[in-house]
Amino acid sequence: MSQPVPSPLHLQFDLRDEAPVYQQIYERIRGAILGGAAPPGSRLPSWNALAAELGVARGTVKAAYEWLAGEGYILAEGAAGTRVNAGLRPEALTRRLDERLPRLSDAAFLTPAGSYPWGAAPRLFQVGVPAVDAFPRSAWSRLVARHARKLGPAAMTYPDPAGYPPLREAVVRYLAIARGVVCAPDQVFITAGYTGALDLVTRALLRPRDPVWIEDPCYPRTREALDLAGARLVPVPVDDEGMDVASGIAAEGKARFAVVTPSHQAPLGMALSLPRRLALLAWAQQSGGWIVEDDYYGEFQFRGRPVPALKSLDQADRVIYVGTFSKVLMPSLRLGYIVAPQALAPQLRRIASFLAPSQALLAQMAVADFIAEGHFARHIRRMRRIYRARRAAVVKALEAGFGARWEIGLQESGMHLLARLPPGSDDAALAARRAVAALGPVALSPWAVKAPCGPGLIMGFANIAERRAGAAVAQLANALNIAPESRRRRGA
Repeated sequence: MSQPVPSPLHLQFDLRDEAPVYQQIYERIRGAILGGAAPPGSRLPSWNALAAELGVARGTVKAAYEWLAGEGYILAEGAAGTRVNAGLRPEALTRRLDERLPRLSDAAFLTPAGSYPWGAAPRLFQVGVPAVDAFPRSAWSRLVARHARKLGPAAMTYPDPAGYPPLREAVVRYLAIARGVVCAPDQVFITAGYTGALDLVTRALLRPRDPVWIEDPCYPRTREALDLAGARLVPVPVDDEGMDVASGIAAEGKARFAVVTPSHQAPLGMALSLPRRLALLAWAQQSGGWIVEDDYYGEFQFRGRPVPALKSLDQADRVIYVGTFSKVLMPSLRLGYIVAPQALAPQLRRIASFLAPSQALLAQMAVADFIAEGHFARHIRRMRRIYRARRAAVVKALEAGFGARWEIGLQESGMHLLARLPPGSDDAALAARRAVAALGPVALSPWAVKAPCGPGLIMGFANIAERRAGAAVAQLANALNIAPESRRRRGA
């Protein structure tokens, strides 16, 4: 039985609860506010102090505070600290907790990186959503209708747990040409997106408290998923060349596996350099560890040919390649895939037979034909042109609107921009403002695990048409309560 950890508010936190730690912190503090233990206007401990007391990452507590601030429970007052919102209505404090808000699973897609409602249209600057306005709906609808009409008895029984065989074969052909990955169909597993892939990998490889390398900063949902799976996380810093492999070896040379984003580091955007790639592969071969390659933006390189996948250099067969159709086609598909090393394929297949992680057969059939008939390759080429133009338009508008106050990172791939804010800025508080959150940019700092990565805003540009870029940036400036640069120059 785990021992609860007391907080300065005399709350009880069970750090082995199945819920993510930041969600526990959010729920306990919210309960204290609604129950009267933390009255309006009272001061809360700083997120640094609470993180130190609980023994968790600062970004974890900061994410909980950001969530509370976004819902109006608390207010960040700079040097004065963080206080319970003095303007909360007394009747709101007396409602039962379960009547105040729906549960997390029913309310929104919530992470330390941001909060987006389920099933809603994409927001301006929302991260991780492709250009749904440019998706070839007619071709897609035709393929889905074709398979729906001819669905026979065999397709209506239990499907192959590894995924629809023609789709796995199509993935093999596509990866050989586009990403330099040579594999066989029996190495490919269709999953429920990236999270489904990570779930399958952790169930196959991970034992409780096994050390796992993660990049620092790191995609928050990767961190949370590994934490829920029982991993002991080993943050490895990144620099201009990507993950610092030597630091990882020094911290924990016998890690079970490493999770990396070598084509486009999440969220900073650099590619893992060739020397670092070779060092990472050498570590895996020598230590017996594995490498999980998350190639989430691999197709969208704006200058020259896409960076080859790390898996294409893998002579010792230690890389587990993870791809997704969500970023290329549409998130609602919830389709991803794994290319497993030959030695792991039988174990993954056995586990997949219990989890049945692959998605609806009809969607898999449509994607298989979408690839086989050439729609997929044409769509990717078209999206590269569209994203290049949209990125340029948004960058131009940001530079005109914010001038030298923000440093806009021009990563050569991906679907988001990184705006570095002046030192000392509270990016979490900015992103948590109701008007800003309604648009969709997310704070950079909660992505850090141990090493602070500085304040910034991560902003998706994929769904902002060129003609709307100026208006979108003006809307963002208004939400941030920042006068456009042109007005500042006029003395407005």
